[in-house]
Amino acid sequence: MSQNRLSEETSPYLLQHADNPVHWHGWDPDALAAAKTQDKPILLSVGYAACHWCHVMAHESFEDEAIAAQMNDLYINVKVDREERPDIDTIYQHALQLLGQHGGWPLTMFLTPDGKPFWGGTYFPPDSRYGRPGFPQVLSAISDYWYEKRDKALETAQALNKGLQKVWTPEKAETGVNGIALAVNDQAAAHLAREFDMVDGGFGQAPKFPNPSIHELVWRSYLRTGNETQRDAVLVSLTKMSQGGIYDHLGGGYARYSTDSIWLAPHFEKMLYDNAQIVDLLVWAWQDTGNPLFAQRVEETIDWCLREMIAPTDDTIGNPFAATYDADSEGEEGKFYVWSTSEITDVLGDGADTVLFKTIYNVSAEGNWEGRNILNRIAHAELLDDAQEATLAAAREKLLAARNDRIWPGWDDKVLADWNGMMIAAMANAACVFGKPDWLDAAVSAFAFIRDRMQSEGRLLHSFRAGKLKHAATLDDYANMTRAAVSLHEATGNADYIDTARSWIGVLDTHFWDADRGGYFFTADDAEALIIRTKSVADNATPAGNSIIAATLARLHYLTGEDAYRTRAEEIFTAFAGEVSKNFLTFTGLLCANEILQRCAQVVIIGDRNDKDANALLDTVWKTPNMNKLIQRIAPDEALPDGHPATGKWQEGGRATAFVCIGQTCSLPLTTPAALRNAL
Repeated sequence: MSQNRLSEETSPYLLQHADNPVHWHGWDPDALAAAKTQDKPILLSVGYAACHWCHVMAHESFEDEAIAAQMNDLYINVKVDREERPDIDTIYQHALQLLGQHGGWPLTMFLTPDGKPFWGGTYFPPDSRYGRPGFPQVLSAISDYWYEKRDKALETAQALNKGLQKVWTPEKAETGVNGIALAVNDQAAAHLAREFDMVDGGFGQAPKFPNPSIHELVWRSYLRTGNETQRDAVLVSLTKMSQGGIYDHLGGGYARYSTDSIWLAPHFEKMLYDNAQIVDLLVWAWQDTGNPLFAQRVEETIDWCLREMIAPTDDTIGNPFAATYDADSEGEEGKFYVWSTSEITDVLGDGADTVLFKTIYNVSAEGNWEGRNILNRIAHAELLDDAQEATLAAAREKLLAARNDRIWPGWDDKVLADWNGMMIAAMANAACVFGKPDWLDAAVSAFAFIRDRMQSEGRLLHSFRAGKLKHAATLDDYANMTRAAVSLHEATGNADYIDTARSWIGVLDTHFWDADRGGYFFTADDAEALIIRTKSVADNATPAGNSIIAATLARLHYLTGEDAYRTRAEEIFTAFAGEVSKNFLTFTGLLCANEILQRCAQVVIIGDRNDKDANALLDTVWKTPNMNKLIQRIAPDEALPDGHPATGKWQEGGRATAFVCIGQTCSLPLTTPAALRNAL
């Protein structure tokens, strides 16, 4: 079978389409040139390897000879992996929303030869169904529209382009207002908490997404204000997610989202970035509650990541994390994960322990999803006694071993700098909280790979696979990797991580900063030119890069004492303050960063590394539920940076001593874990 141009790519998603009869281009200048030369519109298709409906449309349409011939005749066809090119995806997703449609994948957009969108949608079936027109009819209608009503198509393209310009020209704060008042955080958290489903957990209606940034904002507000409603909203959600079918009870890790309102049936894809954010949430919740379920889910999810998500690199520098696992195997969604009663009996036998397992995990002859069973504990969310839980754990281990013999779902093993940064930071924090040095070693190893293998001439690259680096890094890459650097500095005390963070912020300030209106652009000033250069603070499945870097700049200010970092963070808040006042929902990440800047609790521990009393103080800090704490450990003969509020303070009576500083005010010397915990 002949292959199209995608056979030259490294992205697993693009390679999935290399055998299509469609004459696919990757996104490149040749595609735009061909469209102009042939006077054809561009059909842009954006998806990712783990996307179920992307596979469906590929099988139904892109593998169909007749439909492919129609596409080839009428269009220049361009296929994009949204994980490799988030800069392209975000532009055209927003264009679709401006057309009054919901975004999502697969994204199907029709562009002028110079790349401007004039119509689009998401999934289209091969014939009219689900209330959607058939894809062949769409192809014909849009082609006719282009050739017969060109003026209107160009008018629409121009209007969309203006709309996109407005989307990415955020409103600054009112004149004379600097930053965002902390009262806005409380107002937003109170409003959002009222929208939570207090029965089944989660935010909004089906489909339900984990929405980590929303959960984080509400949880932060609870810790600061003691609002029990906000506490319950987050805990109900985390418990329901962690006991629902969205969680892989055998292998660990959370699926992308639930298709229903009770967290039972996911689209089964697993993403590195979701699991990194959920690990953070679980750790924060455990620090306050000590709930063993949360600790168990953290351990299982990180174990899954270390077992199944280490990317192949043929490199001794380090071991980074892969991107995603597919929803489908053997052409069926969820086949790898679901069970019949007979399959479970074949593995576990038919004794009392099997009856217990089937009862607790909602296994029945008729099944709970398309005649099969998604393992879940929705009806039995409370943990049983130790003996029963041990029985269930033994059963899960046997079933996991049996499942490992099945045909596995597709694995997207590319390494993405931004997603790795998220997991590195989450794993480093969890390692210190739970005393897991192997987790910290894994975070250090992954960081080393990104820093040492995915840079060229001092600039990060976004993606690595099959020995090849591709695509200039975006703001999100620098922001998340800088956050990871600061987190590793806290966890290890190694000052080299601060030096790396400084260098990356230098790149951002040189190539990404908007000198006219403030905030960082998503792409560098010397990156490939697209129809628009985006700048946003709106969260999507991951927090916005401007939010992540604002929080990291705040932490660097407190770590180094340098006012330039604080000033730059404040400039970000001011640049987007007008946007936040209009809509809390999509800007929760920035509000979380705002709290860090305004409420940072600097904890200084003075004591030698082998001092058990100093280590006890350090362990107390890590386990205390204060999300604004920033940890610095120094030896008795070391000095803090100039301007640090604890500069000049010494050990009390020659003992390991801690100080907690808010602003320029520090606590009295604290020499016991209990006193330190109370101060925090």
